[in-house]
Amino acid sequence: MRILLIGYGKMGKTIEQMAVAQGHEIAGRIDHENAQELQKYTSADTDVAIEFTHPASAFENISYCLKNGIPVVSGSTGWLSHFEEAKALCQEYQGAFFYASNYSVGVNLFFHFNEYIARKMQEYQAYGVSIREIHHLQKVDKPSGTGITTAEGILASYKDLEGWVADNPEEKTKLNIASEREPNVVGTHIVTYSSEVDQIELGHVAHSRAGFAEGAVMAAAWLQGRQGVYGMKDLLNL
Repeated sequence: MRILLIGYGKMGKTIEQMAVAQGHEIAGRIDHENAQELQKYTSADTDVAIEFTHPASAFENISYCLKNGIPVVSGSTGWLSHFEEAKALCQEYQGAFFYASNYSVGVNLFFHFNEYIARKMQEYQAYGVSIREIHHLQKVDKPSGTGITTAEGILASYKDLEGWVADNPEEKTKLNIASEREPNVVGTHIVTYSSEVDQIELGHVAHSRAGFAEGAVMAAAWLQGRQGVYGMKDLLNL
């Protein structure tokens, strides 16, 4: 594959190493310093774009790819207020769009088990539920996209909760997501069910970015020849 990297920070560089090791070609590298150069890439010289950028630029980057026939895999978070617009663009231009808040196979298994446990635990009202996510100091969005996806998996079963709230455990009508930022942390997510007598936890701790990069390259290869909007559940058949 000829891969266009949109976003060349820690994640972009890790994806590049993974892709090159697998024999793929890097068609180009777009970062904030040369963002205007995105306009020169087309489907004639790019098989797929992998986009990991800032929330402020993600939707614009995705839109460009969809309008210009470039299949796009995005892992940017914090822009999902425009997600329905991206889906509409994908349909309008008969494009291919793959989105996940987290590309780690392990994290997506965590999502799967999280939904299963929530369906069971909502029957036991003695247990309150909460989420804690910990990331590195450079993480811009709070809570993390992975934290929000985790919350959505729980809320699908907890109909009495009125959505999620960030860092406000006193709001009892909503699911609290506590966000912490520490040095040298790749990503940790913990769901806690707590009662007066005991506590149950489901957690995922990332040791490196390699799992995220591997999943993104897998998604890019899987997207080839497809049309529509997809996610990790499609890739992993969950």
